[in-house]
Amino acid sequence: MNNNEKPKPASSRWLMKITLTVFFAALTMAGAFIAFPIGPIPLTMQNLFILLSGLVLGPAMGSAAVGIYLLAGILNFPVFALGGGGLARFAGPAGGYFVGYLLAAFTAGLIAGKPKAEASAEPSLTRIIIAEIAGLVVSYVPGLIWYKIRMNINWAKTFQTGFVPFIIGDTLKGIVAVLIAPKLRRIAVDFLYDRK
Repeated sequence: MNNNEKPKPASSRWLMKITLTVFFAALTMAGAFIAFPIGPIPLTMQNLFILLSGLVLGPAMGSAAVGIYLLAGILNFPVFALGGGGLARFAGPAGGYFVGYLLAAFTAGLIAGKPKAEASAEPSLTRIIIAEIAGLVVSYVPGLIWYKIRMNINWAKTFQTGFVPFIIGDTLKGIVAVLIAPKLRRIAVDFLYDRK
């Protein structure tokens, strides 16, 4: 931290952390409403905001944002894709992807790191790309495993219907996340630190 930047008071920083966390949870909820039913697993925008939660906020706050989103769904708020909610959605074909969302935010955040006031501590573009790819990959692992079990299909069919239809969309969302994450991280730093 240089002489021009100092932490905000602890109470103010906690308020800003809560605000940012809830904001990304709300973005994820909004992303679920941009959904296209292409099969048992709909194509949505929510994983863009889930990845951004980790890339921008780091592992703890990013995971917390996704946790708030999932808790809202469990409590039957209509925040899941196509407006659904309730614990029963976790037993459906997309149930494993919900677990994957939490892992995605944590993994992306762990690799990118939490936002820091020191500009020199910010991750390189290469590190952000690696964080985004790792987050996306780990989101698919529990998703595909549960999808295969729930649908009672072989692995070829699992990849054909639970992975292939999403490759192009997820690649494009990943590119968007990588491009805007550095700017959003700087905005997050402005929220968390005073600049004199």
